[in-house]
Amino acid sequence: MVIKRDVRFTPAGDVRRLHIWLPEDYETSGERYPVIYFFDGHNLFFNEDATYGKSWGMKEFLDGWEKQVIVVGMECSHKGTDRLVEYCPYHFRKGFLGEIRGTGEATIRWVIDELKPMIDSEYRTWPFRECTMIAGSSMGGLMSLYTVIRHNRYFSKAACLSSTIAPCMDDFAADIAACEIDADTRVYLSWGSEEGGGTKEYPRADSRSDMTCRNSELAARLELRGANTRLFCQQGGYHCEADWEKQVPLFMNYLWMDQ
Repeated sequence: MVIKRDVRFTPAGDVRRLHIWLPEDYETSGERYPVIYFFDGHNLFFNEDATYGKSWGMKEFLDGWEKQVIVVGMECSHKGTDRLVEYCPYHFRKGFLGEIRGTGEATIRWVIDELKPMIDSEYRTWPFRECTMIAGSSMGGLMSLYTVIRHNRYFSKAACLSSTIAPCMDDFAADIAACEIDADTRVYLSWGSEEGGGTKEYPRADSRSDMTCRNSELAARLELRGANTRLFCQQGGYHCEADWEKQVPLFMNYLWMDQ
């Protein structure tokens, strides 16, 4: 079942909607469940809620999945460029997005300090980092990768789809080198073959696109720190919910491999 409820997003002094999936037998099972937090949570379950009229089909997937989980989808701001700022953990000085002074650290601190404690107190969760995961696409993928690196003591696994990593490769390199990353960390990194442009050496039609190179570099850096990673290039994939939906079984089964 999907519950929609509003919560206070204190970094912006605003209200944001949560889209929470609970197992169908939640009210009677008495069980506790691992939790996965999603950025852009309004795009997960129903087409009528999704920004572009197409969801990730998470409800249909979870209805038929043999594993049980609580999903907390965090709806983003729909005002102007607020989403770009709130889902940017760094200061972008260049790139296709232009200059952005991101407040992403405040966003994830809100998740850690306010949202997660509320979810853990009001729902039957397993609150431990081993059972706490985070996921998103595009800027949400960027935030998920940042979170599992910078806040690894709270999140053990992340799914990062079509992440906006191009403007901050140096920032990620520095963070991966400096942060404590537990050996049980698991990170899914994906992109579509038809997104991300290319170079003269590696044109987009080639498997060695810009997106391939960047994600491969980050995976190698994470592996050197002991993390486990999975790279996936979706052939024919674009930067859209319809293609991210196709990856739902891949990253959910990967994140829950040992659950």
